[in-house]
Amino acid sequence: MSFSNKLGNTIKNFLPAPFTIAVLLSLVTFLLAFFISDNKSEGSHVFEILSYWEKGLWDSKMTVFAMQMMLMLVLGHSLALSKPIKKLINKATCFCNNSARAAAIITFSTLLVSLFNWGLGLIFGAIFARKVGEYASRNNIKINYPLIGAAGYSGMMVWHGGISGSAPIKIAEEGHFLQEKIGIISQSQTVFSLMNIYISITLLIILPITMYLIGKKSQSSIINLIEEEKEGSSKPLKITGAEKLDHSKIIAYLFGGIILIFSIYKALLMPDVISLKFITPNFINLLLIALCVIMHQNFYNFLMAIDKAIRGASGILIQFPLYFGIMGIMKYSGMIEIMSDFFIEISTKQTFPILTFLSAGIVNIFVPSGGGQWAVQGPIIVESAMKIGASIPKAIMSLAYGDQITNMLQPFWALPLLGITGLKAKEILPYTLILMLVGTCVFIIGLLIF
Repeated sequence: MSFSNKLGNTIKNFLPAPFTIAVLLSLVTFLLAFFISDNKSEGSHVFEILSYWEKGLWDSKMTVFAMQMMLMLVLGHSLALSKPIKKLINKATCFCNNSARAAAIITFSTLLVSLFNWGLGLIFGAIFARKVGEYASRNNIKINYPLIGAAGYSGMMVWHGGISGSAPIKIAEEGHFLQEKIGIISQSQTVFSLMNIYISITLLIILPITMYLIGKKSQSSIINLIEEEKEGSSKPLKITGAEKLDHSKIIAYLFGGIILIFSIYKALLMPDVISLKFITPNFINLLLIALCVIMHQNFYNFLMAIDKAIRGASGILIQFPLYFGIMGIMKYSGMIEIMSDFFIEISTKQTFPILTFLSAGIVNIFVPSGGGQWAVQGPIIVESAMKIGASIPKAIMSLAYGDQITNMLQPFWALPLLGITGLKAKEILPYTLILMLVGTCVFIIGLLIF
């Protein structure tokens, strides 16, 4: 049995469904709080901790956060299903006439798109990989299809360092749940910092080259991939009455155009545009709504795409409240202070970013949602950074890097890609592990230099 098969089986045997993991983590957090925290009320300690859990579960700021992240995923997915994006992919496939070139092109384009929006990048990469496979099958071109699939998944190791990353975009917003401690930190200090720009550019160069070299040395073969049926017109046979409004291009363009112009106007109204304070979750989602409606050309097509996209988001929707509940227990029981003190004991100002990166990578295996991980681990990292005197923006980016790097190991986010391409997790795993190792080196060197 190969290493990838063994690793795949290990993950399958020891990691249950993400929702089950969230429940188990909730129970572990409850037990830890029960034994290491003091009873602050005269009543039962058990019910006291349960009240902490409930406070976190329905925290109004966290509920808004969950809605924002879900919209980013759903709208990004919807945008990837639009005709212009699909046409762009179809035109690009003709340049992918061998494994090396295809892997490099898909990796570069998926990384670039994912830096804008993670939901868009995830589905864009999956569709691109599928279309390249269909093109190769149709023209009897030998390719390494699992390598192509891994290339389509590569965007998930840069998304948290992009403008839709959960942690950096949330702390740029007025009223975020850690504002009292760290204030508002714009993306000019995180995503658009010199450190992250250099790291992102390095990854955009090194990862496609890595995949190109693997494609050159790996074995390719003729694949038999049945082409998906071309979607015909989704319009009903007869459109009557008010239904004409649903299919109207004029209304869609007018609505989308107004939102787009307003978004640009709102950004330019900021007192200091250069600070990039206008880039908030609400701004990104507003922009995505405008682009989706315009690119789908009418409300009917837009809503059909939304319907498909929501199915892919259902897996994490129910997890968010559980992670917010974990945050509530940790916050109100005093566990954050206890854990941050431990973190400080094993860290120095210099090693803190590296340890944050490594710990976030481990946590991501059990908490695949970046938003959920920020809710759970974010307060600990911030508290520790403040006590040790480390840079808050750098600490947050260290968490973001760690969260995204082990996506190459964690199969949760690969499920949409596997469904679209028809590949298995164990087939792409050898190549995603190589991406993870290369990316880890880039991130650690970047954190040490800056």
